[in-house]
Amino acid sequence: MRNPVLFNPFRVAGLELSNRIVIAPMCQYSAENGCMTDWHLMHLGQLALSGAGLLTIEATAVVPEGRITFADVGLYDDATEAAMARTLEGVRRYSDVPIAIQLAHAGRKASTDIPWRGGKQIPPDHANGWQTEAPSAVAFNSDYAPPNALDQGGLERIRNAFVSAARRAANIGIDAVQIHAAHGYLLHQFLSPLSNLRTDNYGGTIANRMRFPLEIFDAVRSAFPASRPVTIRVSATDWVHGGLELSEVIAFAKELEARGCDAIHVSSGGLDPKQSIPVGPSYQVPLARAIKNEVKVPVVAVGLITEPAQAEAIVSTGDADLIAIARAALYDPRWPWHAAAALGGQVSAPPQYLRSQPSQYRDLFRT
Repeated sequence: MRNPVLFNPFRVAGLELSNRIVIAPMCQYSAENGCMTDWHLMHLGQLALSGAGLLTIEATAVVPEGRITFADVGLYDDATEAAMARTLEGVRRYSDVPIAIQLAHAGRKASTDIPWRGGKQIPPDHANGWQTEAPSAVAFNSDYAPPNALDQGGLERIRNAFVSAARRAANIGIDAVQIHAAHGYLLHQFLSPLSNLRTDNYGGTIANRMRFPLEIFDAVRSAFPASRPVTIRVSATDWVHGGLELSEVIAFAKELEARGCDAIHVSSGGLDPKQSIPVGPSYQVPLARAIKNEVKVPVVAVGLITEPAQAEAIVSTGDADLIAIARAALYDPRWPWHAAAALGGQVSAPPQYLRSQPSQYRDLFRT
């Protein structure tokens, strides 16, 4: 294949990407008191050499109680900022890939154990646990402690925390911010009628339920340099009857576009244990296409995208502008190299690795 669309450059606002492949954020549960460790240097370092157009740092909590687990990364004080800056310095010494960060608050799904220890919620009065907070005092499931419903002061505190984290991200040279409004975490909890039972201006209609997420977006957009993109990740549906619907997320996307959102990353689910997801290759791509049909900002598709031809079909047919991979990149950190070889594209490689170019792919590495 000549000139695959997947390996054409793409611009997101003022950020030039070398291709349409995004490394999606992937929690590593390896931080200490919110601080990145040498694991993150190794993890992000190898992905920074993958040949992808954009690398996204994992869900990063804007306050300690916004972490999913006690081992999550944060960006909420000088110590967490310094640890992340050290990691970025190491990565950027040998890679010029643009780096984004996903800013997040887990809401009622916070205070859990790390996944390989079972991932159950840790009660507030136990070590490594804390009291969670959410739009309404509705627990994620019967095994979770009910969260505290956020009052006006709590909303302001969290909004200010997103602003502070965005400024810290700018200080250490992060190229783009993604706001996490998906997978059942706090901003998604505001959007969904299953988790948002408020009767004030932040609950009820979709116009009210999207109010706080839009306030967060506006605040982050104002705090982050205008020349750098601010994007968002959404769950396009809860996959539960009576939950958040695609039409509502499209209305949210239109409001984001009007406010200057630079890209929308389309995922789904994560809010309710009753979800019934038709999992299969490209299962979320139709959701991305539906949103792309309604907005002009770039749209990112994600979800069981594992094959080069599959990724090329998504971007070449206009289902999405970019594709994101996560687990596929963990399994194969050179996935973009192998996709370029399969499709006839080119990728950048560090000079230390140039001699690894296979003889049958003499034009694989861009020089």
